[in-house]
Amino acid sequence: MVTITNESKKNPRINFLIENEVKDRWIKFVEDNEDLSTLSKLIRIAVENYIEQQLNKEESYKISKFAHRIKEELSSIKGYSKMLMDEFKDEWSFENLKKLSHIYQNSLTIENIINLIQNPESIEKQKYDVLIIDDNPGAIDLITDILKNKGLSYKTAHSGSSALELLKISKPKLILLDILLPGSDGYEICMKIKTKKSLKDIPVYYITAVPEEEVAEKFKETGAEGYILKPFEVENFNSIIQSVKNK
Repeated sequence: MVTITNESKKNPRINFLIENEVKDRWIKFVEDNEDLSTLSKLIRIAVENYIEQQLNKEESYKISKFAHRIKEELSSIKGYSKMLMDEFKDEWSFENLKKLSHIYQNSLTIENIINLIQNPESIEKQKYDVLIIDDNPGAIDLITDILKNKGLSYKTAHSGSSALELLKISKPKLILLDILLPGSDGYEICMKIKTKKSLKDIPVYYITAVPEEEVAEKFKETGAEGYILKPFEVENFNSIIQSVKNK
């Protein structure tokens, strides 16, 4: 039992009434741990840790409630964008379908981030082999088919910014990076990846239609491991896919 005596508003006195068995366990724990000099220090640390845990629970609840509300709205964005792509894929222009696909892919990225906020212990489950950063649906479809046939897992990002968000929560074995992207181009994204200690060892290969003269000069300058020119053949990927499998 704990009693608090309000002898002074500024300095209340706290008394503990505990069984001898409990007291003996506490004393032994203090004796066995050099960083605890007194029993009172053990109690102070225990109380502070308990208060911190309770505050974290309250904060976690607020975050979870906020994330749940976002996911409800996000479900509509994701669902309607996918429905429109499927329903009008033979009627809309390629550019319109590409924009809609961009919305859909970004909604998946946001949903993934929210899930990890709610369940940080699931980060280990987010491991995959290849991150594809490209805004061309045709190129993505072909590359993903190649990877699936080789038994590799993958994630896709349609912009450099969404790719960098993904890389904050999961680390692939290989990055395939287009150069011409909305917002920051592939060169800039590659340099950002290579300047981060946690990411710099991930091999980056450009997948691009940019003239080879330019790419051949830029890929070493930006820290990339190599490049594959569009239009590409399946065989172009054999060596880098094998390197992923060997990891």
